[in-house]
Amino acid sequence: MRGGAIRYTVATESPGIKRAAGGRGGSKAERAGPGMKFFVDTADVDEIRELVDTGLLDGVTTNPSLVAKTGRDFFEVLKEICALVPGPVSAEVAATDTDSMLTEGRKLAEIASNITVKVPLTWDGLKACRALTQGGIRVNVTLCFSAAQALLAAKAGAHYVSPFVGRLDDIGHDGMQVVAEIREIYDNYGGDFGTEILVASIRHPMHVIAAARIGADVATVPPKVLRQLVSHTLTDKGLAAFLADWEKTGQTIADK
Repeated sequence: MRGGAIRYTVATESPGIKRAAGGRGGSKAERAGPGMKFFVDTADVDEIRELVDTGLLDGVTTNPSLVAKTGRDFFEVLKEICALVPGPVSAEVAATDTDSMLTEGRKLAEIASNITVKVPLTWDGLKACRALTQGGIRVNVTLCFSAAQALLAAKAGAHYVSPFVGRLDDIGHDGMQVVAEIREIYDNYGGDFGTEILVASIRHPMHVIAAARIGADVATVPPKVLRQLVSHTLTDKGLAAFLADWEKTGQTIADK
């Protein structure tokens, strides 16, 4: 398996990424929206509350595993998160057949107006996506591992498609190359699809940077990775030096 540094050098030089470097479908001015959005991938309400206060959070993604870790009632957790977050909150169905997905998806959508229903990228999931979307419910098609799957999700009317880059890397594939292929395919058809690329299974800050260089619409990150984005040893070192020099002056700004 290739090392991380080699992987991202190759990925950022790929045709798909070069094409997207100026933005979706061309120049930055032509891009729709405010740039890449940040979602947090957690069901920890206290963690979400703290991140919402930063003003940097655009949404939340959850799944049955994340909610199970809280030890709380599934619906109560989602209601609390939806009340905290003004943006979309992804809530995943547990069913695997289309009819049951539709029943569960409609029930989840009743929790709050900002719920996005997550369905898996299977035949039944795509059928459910189509039906839910036609009923006015926003859908996130998850567990995407190829550009071909993402094309089908867009055809089914998904609002979001979630390629899992970390899990692809785990098996020796290049997760970001898949994201670049999806971006290229979607851009080939302008705004015809309307499906946003929500990069998931992000493991570290370089995944976020690579996603942004490609032109992904959303990165959903664990809280730890979101905090790592702000950290740099030179920032810490520079701040410590500034504070030490200021302390020598014996002055205070607040009292001025």
